[in-house]
Amino acid sequence: MKHLFLLTMLLSFFSLSSCTSGKKADHSFIKVNADGQFVRDGKPYYFVGTNFWYGAILGSQGHGGNRERLHQELDFLKSIGIENLRVLVGADGQDGVKTRVEPALQTAPGVYNDTILDGLDYFMNELHKRDMTAVLYLNNSWEWSGGYSVYLQWTGHGDAVVPAVDGWPAYMEYVKQYAQSDSAQALFANHVEYIVSRTNRYNQLKYVDDPTIMSWQIGNEPRAFADENKEAFAGWMARAAAQIKSLDPNHMVSSGSEGSWGCENDLALFERIHADKNIDYLNIHIWPYNWSWVKADSLTELLPVAKANTKAYIDAHLAVAERCHKPIVLEEFGFPRDGFQFSKEAPTTARDEYYRYVFDLIRQDRERGGLFAGCNFWAWGGFANHTPGHVYWERGDDYMGDPAQEEQGLNSVFATDSTIEIIKEETQKLK
Repeated sequence: MKHLFLLTMLLSFFSLSSCTSGKKADHSFIKVNADGQFVRDGKPYYFVGTNFWYGAILGSQGHGGNRERLHQELDFLKSIGIENLRVLVGADGQDGVKTRVEPALQTAPGVYNDTILDGLDYFMNELHKRDMTAVLYLNNSWEWSGGYSVYLQWTGHGDAVVPAVDGWPAYMEYVKQYAQSDSAQALFANHVEYIVSRTNRYNQLKYVDDPTIMSWQIGNEPRAFADENKEAFAGWMARAAAQIKSLDPNHMVSSGSEGSWGCENDLALFERIHADKNIDYLNIHIWPYNWSWVKADSLTELLPVAKANTKAYIDAHLAVAERCHKPIVLEEFGFPRDGFQFSKEAPTTARDEYYRYVFDLIRQDRERGGLFAGCNFWAWGGFANHTPGHVYWERGDDYMGDPAQEEQGLNSVFATDSTIEIIKEETQKLK
């Protein structure tokens, strides 16, 4: 009887340990609780993160790969409290377009560059080892990683329009076809299934089982691009979110939206999209320079205007978040260096003040248990070096936060910037 009692106790212990272990693994996924807040490991989750679009390329062993630098970047980010990265899964289309990211991941419909897939797996495993998390976006309405325009070209809508060559009006006229193109959307759906269903070759974890992923994101700044496309656009977003959820019920799904700015200035459309049961939280982006809140020659002078407009934009969308009972993340925002210079040596006085203002809004909302849950600044430049004389990216240059179609250094945060100290302070306050 004594032996039977000990055996029973041991079995009970292992059963309890097994249940506890399973519960912990479940809690390690970032979720939204009944109060509409992010939680991880049973605790509220608020964060300051960054955009690191080139992670999969840097993790590869081919052209553009640099694993030594990747380790250095991730270790540095972890040391300053940045543990959430927003990352491009991979670019679409053939290499050789000057304003497009390369090497591409999907070079033709359903044809993948295994070197970049390997880089994505390696990158995700390095995040996993450091207990960092990623938001992985799968599409792009802008040409710098292919997305809309490449899917349209692949489905017979004519050659992809390049804004730097053909102009922005021509580009927007071209990509507005995506919202109503069943064939282009079908190619994207195939891409979603292929990526979401994969298994990481470095740790044998299925992506759907990996808590390193915070959320799958439909795309970078998805847009309707025309008022007449609103209905079709909302329908596509709903279908894409439902597809991802059907493939992966463990992870959250997010839109990648700019907010009303990306919904034809229609806040009701933004709310409709984010009220969908398959979209777990709201996204917004804010661009004071791009949106003409500040000018290149008056970044400091117009900073109060940028702050006021930022607060108003956040508040308008936070009200939507409260109605939807979901958290909201400002997952892109940037501010140019002083004097609108691109050099790493140029100071960042105005940017530092703007960043601190945004970070304080998150911290204040956390203190009152609010739904403004985090941000990802645009973008991480880290230890990248400028190539002398190259204003725009050229093959062989270091990757930094600014993609190929933007001036290199425009919005990048480098490891040597004074902004780093502000980031360190704010991440400590959120712990």
